[in-house]
Amino acid sequence: MKKTYIALLFIATTNLFAQNANTQKADQYFNQYEYVNAANAYLKLVDNGKADGYVYKQLADSYFNMFNTSEAAKWYAKATQSKQDAETYYRYAQMLKANGKYEDANKQMQQFANLVPNDQRAKTFKENPNYVPKLFDVSKLYEVKAGTFNTDKSDFGAVLNNNKIYFTSTRNNSRKDYGWNKEPYLDLYQADFNTDGTVGNVNNISDLNSKYHDGPATLTADGNTIYFASDSFRESSFEKDKKNNLKLGKNNLFTATKSGNGWGKVTSLPFNSNDYSTSNPSLSTDGKTLYFSSNMPGSLGGVDIWKVAVNADGTFGKPENLGAKVNTEGNESFPFIADDNTTLYYASSGKPGLGGMDIFQADLKSGTEATNLGKPINTEKDDFAFTYNKSQNIGFLSSNRNGNDDIFEVHTICNVDVVTAVTNAKTGAILANASVSILDDKKNVIATEKSNDKGIVSYKVDCNKSYAIMAAKDGFESNTFEVAKSKGGTSSITAALQPIDVIVTETEIILNPIYFEYNKSNITQEGANELDKLVQVLKSNQKLVILAKSHTDNRGSDAYNLSLSDRRAKATAQYVISKGIAEYRISGKGMGETEPKIDCKENCTEEQHAANRRSEFLIVK
Repeated sequence: MKKTYIALLFIATTNLFAQNANTQKADQYFNQYEYVNAANAYLKLVDNGKADGYVYKQLADSYFNMFNTSEAAKWYAKATQSKQDAETYYRYAQMLKANGKYEDANKQMQQFANLVPNDQRAKTFKENPNYVPKLFDVSKLYEVKAGTFNTDKSDFGAVLNNNKIYFTSTRNNSRKDYGWNKEPYLDLYQADFNTDGTVGNVNNISDLNSKYHDGPATLTADGNTIYFASDSFRESSFEKDKKNNLKLGKNNLFTATKSGNGWGKVTSLPFNSNDYSTSNPSLSTDGKTLYFSSNMPGSLGGVDIWKVAVNADGTFGKPENLGAKVNTEGNESFPFIADDNTTLYYASSGKPGLGGMDIFQADLKSGTEATNLGKPINTEKDDFAFTYNKSQNIGFLSSNRNGNDDIFEVHTICNVDVVTAVTNAKTGAILANASVSILDDKKNVIATEKSNDKGIVSYKVDCNKSYAIMAAKDGFESNTFEVAKSKGGTSSITAALQPIDVIVTETEIILNPIYFEYNKSNITQEGANELDKLVQVLKSNQKLVILAKSHTDNRGSDAYNLSLSDRRAKATAQYVISKGIAEYRISGKGMGETEPKIDCKENCTEEQHAANRRSEFLIVK
């Protein structure tokens, strides 16, 4: 079918909410980085029916800055019911991913990408929107991406043989149009499959093509014999419909052999007929069995999958129907037999599927029911002509999921089982009910689970990618453990957590450095892990009152450093308060560069600058 392009322009006139007299107090807290108070104030507005998109966004941002991912996601969901800025959708996506809601996160990332398509984060998302492995989707066996040699015409039925791709296409505009869909007649093509996976040098196989439909095709393992479908008209074989003044041809199967750089001896197979069609051939790697589709007598439905023996002397046996485990009362077509001569892939519109034609897999040896390959191989559209070349580790799929018959590349998914055992680093005892997260190579949290009674958490991830495990438990120092790239199998990680042994002097509580992102003051995952130690100390010592002081180095202006350090100190205090510590027990104050640990003035080394950039937790009483 010809493509129809419809351009729709949607003009949104959504009112953007803003702060007003009702939000004044909450906004003041927010602008003062007092996010606990801000959240409580915004919540009161929600309870009093005075909330709008602005309030929901501010409430969500308050929780975002406190690293309360579940509450942040909850209120971002409300906020995005009205029009928001791009960054709000991005933050929402991050909070959803932090809670393991990957599909929902992708929806918000799409909103973000639509608003700022030139943002690098948007571009990265569009290039690979599903980089997060579907850890619990065991049915996902393949990854699918659009082929590089499609046109705006129909392209389908690709098969790889000896670094040549053979496929069928209506791209030859010099051919007359076929009345059914107003596209040119089908031709067979071949292209080079290069060592780097690219495809080039696409050529029409003129030796095989007639002025009618030709294709798809299959070849012997050595590439010297080809079997292909073509119209019976090429042999002047047809029936006349005198009433409608028509000549009715059939699909027939033909074979040809290599002749120099071309093909010769095109021969019709002996079981062709004017009474039925034979098409879509697939030859076993040993060359002894030809699978094809046909509506010949003995079919269970419209079109079925059949097989026929190819004898050593070039003759053929009697075609056999593959039976009810494969075929239905509907249509089954486009068979492909795998290298094991046991696994058959084919398309069916008769078996339960997602819509249109779906691709199924059948084990011909066991005779069990064929199974649907599921997504992403199948969609609600027509999906057909699945082939796979094991030696090259690449397959092809044809589908009209994008509105036109196109060829897609298929790659098998390689998985690694990451098995993490959480233990006490001092005693070796197992730690049940610990929080174990898996992170991608950008340190984004993919999923979080609790360790079982044996201290174990298992994740299934992609091969050849770096990951990290982050483990945490009350009373222990959180830690991150690298997961090296692997080609498959199991990666065993021992997450040995040190019991919290914070140094508490008479004047201060000494923690590891609390790091912030450049020029930002919101609490990061690493910062949260360290501050959780302080929370543990304060919970264990109910009378302690703390002053969090934040210092900078002496680079930058005095005013800038003082403002930045004050924001960070207050964010630190707000995080601790959000964990259940009474507000009066901790306060934050930024000192800028006024109290250097090392007074090196203008001659500081990088190490001295780093020593001066610090947080201190002083015991007030």
